[in-house]
Amino acid sequence: MYISKIRIENFRNFNIKDIEFNDGVNVIIGHNNAGKSNLIKALGLVLDSQGSKRLDVDDFNKHNSLDDLKANSPTIRISITINESIGEDLNSDDLVTVGNWLTKLEEPYEALLTYEFFLPEKEKANYLEAINTATDLNIAWKTIKHDFIRLYVYKIWGGNTTTQTVADSESLQKFDFQFLDAIRDVERDMLTGKNTLLRSVLDFFMDYEIKSDTSKSEGDKKAEIKTKKQDFSDNADALLIDLQGRMTEGKEQILSYAKNTGASFNNAIPNFEGSISDVEMFSALKLIVEYESGVKIPATHNGLGYNNLIFMSLLLSKMQVNSDGKYLGSNAKVFPILAIEEPEAHLHPAMQYQFLRFLKKNKLEKKVRQIFVSTHSTHITSSVSLDEMICLHNEAEESTVGYPGKVFPSDGKSKKYVQRFLDATKSDMLFAQKVILVEGISEQLLISILARYEGISLDEKHIAVINVGGRFFDHFLHLFDSQKPDALNKKIVCLTDRDPERKKISGGSYEKCYPFEYNQDRTIYNYKNNASADKYPITTHPNIVFFSQNVDKGKTFEYDLILYNPSLELLITDSMSNKEEIKELMSLYENEKPISDYETKLRGSHENKRIIDSINVNTSFTDNDKSRAIIAARYLNSVGKGENALELAYVLDENLTKKGTTEYKEFNVPDYIKQAIEWICQ
Repeated sequence: MYISKIRIENFRNFNIKDIEFNDGVNVIIGHNNAGKSNLIKALGLVLDSQGSKRLDVDDFNKHNSLDDLKANSPTIRISITINESIGEDLNSDDLVTVGNWLTKLEEPYEALLTYEFFLPEKEKANYLEAINTATDLNIAWKTIKHDFIRLYVYKIWGGNTTTQTVADSESLQKFDFQFLDAIRDVERDMLTGKNTLLRSVLDFFMDYEIKSDTSKSEGDKKAEIKTKKQDFSDNADALLIDLQGRMTEGKEQILSYAKNTGASFNNAIPNFEGSISDVEMFSALKLIVEYESGVKIPATHNGLGYNNLIFMSLLLSKMQVNSDGKYLGSNAKVFPILAIEEPEAHLHPAMQYQFLRFLKKNKLEKKVRQIFVSTHSTHITSSVSLDEMICLHNEAEESTVGYPGKVFPSDGKSKKYVQRFLDATKSDMLFAQKVILVEGISEQLLISILARYEGISLDEKHIAVINVGGRFFDHFLHLFDSQKPDALNKKIVCLTDRDPERKKISGGSYEKCYPFEYNQDRTIYNYKNNASADKYPITTHPNIVFFSQNVDKGKTFEYDLILYNPSLELLITDSMSNKEEIKELMSLYENEKPISDYETKLRGSHENKRIIDSINVNTSFTDNDKSRAIIAARYLNSVGKGENALELAYVLDENLTKKGTTEYKEFNVPDYIKQAIEWICQ
């Protein structure tokens, strides 16, 4: 069996939300305050027999209206659906455990557990009388906090909630819900010999070579272990007698103080006595780490990450202990569940990857049945499949859930592409609140800086800029298309180049052309530009918009940078070719020189002749348009994408630090980028 779904009602940031789970590993991701911790807490309220079940007024979802509160007392309800696993043995303990909670008898069976935190019926009249005097929500919640929250009770119902049947505690105890929160003291929980976690693990694995020997009967195993324990006890008793002898005189001195203080009242004399078992002796040892060189150090001297891994291995060992029927008999757990919050808190990337493999191995070996991991780590998400991810998102205090593995077409091509693409850097798109998808390295490096020229920090607004390496937006839009079920509902901007092209009507293939050549001679050429540039204009899709350069004057990102800053020498970088020529062209523009002067400055080449000839025959551009276009064309032909982008990022960033001084150079952000930033920040 496995937990297939949870329904959360009126709990913390969840109003009413259904979330589906995998039979195995579930990696829960999302930005801060998306609800990851609240989801795991909700699971624990139903399944963690050791955890507190009482809640406070701040655990209620606060989206109730005043009229809602005046009509009924608020109730928190969390339901988990348990389904039959594929290939499950129906003669196993699974079906017996959930038998009383079944809501569907035919295969695959289905069971339901519901946690409810509510005001008892007998208190409802007093509640309605008190709450109806409240004039606003704050007063209403204060009334609940001060006068009624102490009267709330909780129940866990089994099966259909209409029957109001309380789930039997014996069956609930069969679930072993182990939760590791992000802030944990592993030294306290692991390294003391008196700790119950360590003691139970030691007791189970003591004499494991005998317990795991399949060639021996259970009776023979018990007899052999009993003999070993008795031998140890006899030896320990001899040691204790020896210790007692060594303390004879010292004990008299110690006990003399007891007599003097009256502790020996009524002929009762304090003394020392006791015995020690093999497990007690073993747990008295210190946990150490021994290196190949022979150097030994106490585990207390380890880093937090290393000790966290040791602790998690001990916890999984304990879960193995808890589910062993031969060891615990009818008290054995049936369904071990491991929930871990932010395992990356103390683990560097390589250890995160190793940890995830470790968890999956334990799942395959059935030492744990279902795993829930909440994380902010892109290293973890890049190491799991899309099918194992559950993405939570919170926008305008509305929580949504997406399932990346379910959104792609059935042919599987886009899914495979995205799965290969999501490395530790690019999987940031799954965590960000909003995403800007760009074609290349230049935009990736520069967009956040251009946003700062507009007075906006993309980092502060949790907006990620992701380079998809070309015009491959469609593969990723399956993830975010809110018009389809299971998608991640977050605002997406796609920045794509116009890239105008033309081909001769007489034949041949399409080739790149300049904006001043576009649509200029339809008797000779057919023209086209990037069709996806106009795929989703503003208002045509609920959460996705494409932005691109002007259809008549735009070409690429670098081309537009100069088109909007035709005399800004700051944009001429060291790695460019033709630097002096471009500076001279910028000077011509600054001094409003005629187009004929530009021709004299261009060095002789086939491409430069093409630029001048095309500019001269263009009848739709003004002289100013033509001047800027010549400079932009020469600039575009003189830059290398990657290195130039790095240099531009540096100089533009440095220029920002000079804002407000005479050294600052005015820089104009291209219109289409301005519009994109404005839209995604709304």
